[in-house]
Amino acid sequence: MSNHAAEYPATAITTWSGFVYQGKIALYHCMKLINQGDVNFELQLDSSDDFAIYINGTLTSVHQVKAKISQYRSGYTEALEKSAVIELDRIAGVLRFFHVSVELNDTGDHTGENGETVQFYSYGDNKYCGLGEVEELTKQLIKEICITKSITLSEDLLHYNYCLLSEKISSKAMSIHRLVQDDREKANQAAYDNRIEAQSLINDILTKNPYDSSDYYAVDLKTRLYSYLEDRLDQALLGMSDETYARALRLFEHIRITDASELKKLCQLMKPSERFSSIQKADIRRYSGLIEAINIEPILEQFPHYRDGEKRFYLPTALDLPLPDDREGCTFDLLGEMESNEDLLNMLFEYNHLIACRTMESFVINTKYTDPNDLTDQEVKDRIDSNFTKSFCLSIMTKEDAEARLNDR
Repeated sequence: MSNHAAEYPATAITTWSGFVYQGKIALYHCMKLINQGDVNFELQLDSSDDFAIYINGTLTSVHQVKAKISQYRSGYTEALEKSAVIELDRIAGVLRFFHVSVELNDTGDHTGENGETVQFYSYGDNKYCGLGEVEELTKQLIKEICITKSITLSEDLLHYNYCLLSEKISSKAMSIHRLVQDDREKANQAAYDNRIEAQSLINDILTKNPYDSSDYYAVDLKTRLYSYLEDRLDQALLGMSDETYARALRLFEHIRITDASELKKLCQLMKPSERFSSIQKADIRRYSGLIEAINIEPILEQFPHYRDGEKRFYLPTALDLPLPDDREGCTFDLLGEMESNEDLLNMLFEYNHLIACRTMESFVINTKYTDPNDLTDQEVKDRIDSNFTKSFCLSIMTKEDAEARLNDR
């Protein structure tokens, strides 16, 4: 623990894009240290800088991370000078590294006004590392670490280990980052008091394997969701409203704290017409985009859902049915899944109003009724809407029809 118990440096508040990139780079640096034989350090997030490395309570290196600001060094002048600052345990002589995601026209060392040197971090022969590159570089380091421990990794196991470690750092960073909104002083102290030990990262690589597939799908889903959010906000942040941005953050925070068993069910409910083996990026994009687009705040209990004035459940999905013929295929696939997947059937008994991310019109699926005109048949509607009669009957709804019901309170 630092001697500065009563005074903490200001937390580095970043955009979400930079925040997620920061976690990926922190994981890469930790794997690099471990691969070099350094196993006694602690990783600290979001305080002394974007991240920092401590050994025996002493700060040994600070790292500032910048994602997609500019291709010119002049765009980083202020940030480089900030990295050179001496304050609290950032004493003279501490190693100072600057990470960028794009190639710059000049990556020579920066000498601050106080004489401190800031180095641009090297990734092999490069002085930059893009979002699309850091995962593979990190996986290569994990593979090399495992080789030294005589562990043979399949691609699935390698991916699992990467997901697990990434989730560990993301969860820690998010818990600290969330405190920034509530109490800056507590956030700064939390960063100092909640470091990640190198040995815990090593133990995760050596001892946690995906023998339980639900755990694997959970960390895989979380990683894919974070990746989607990174890409989504990286491209759309400037045009996104504060309300939509906040909704996206709440959704992904809910995913983060959800148990593995529930996440496995969510994998199935995102695309209930298919037996999943993993979640595709397109499905995550459609599912998340639908929740962003619906003008009603989702209820983040168990699975993100909505309830109307009569307490009927509406579940957003990644179902994509752009053509009239898609309805017939969806009906056939859903009926087949319900017949062979009891878990799915039980979930659909409760969540039997499915909101498609895209469909030409709302329609009903039933072993007897498959015509969209059935929505005007009161007998069918009563069966769908009943909280007591659990029929094998589903309502596939357009976003607009679902919003109309949800707003009609």
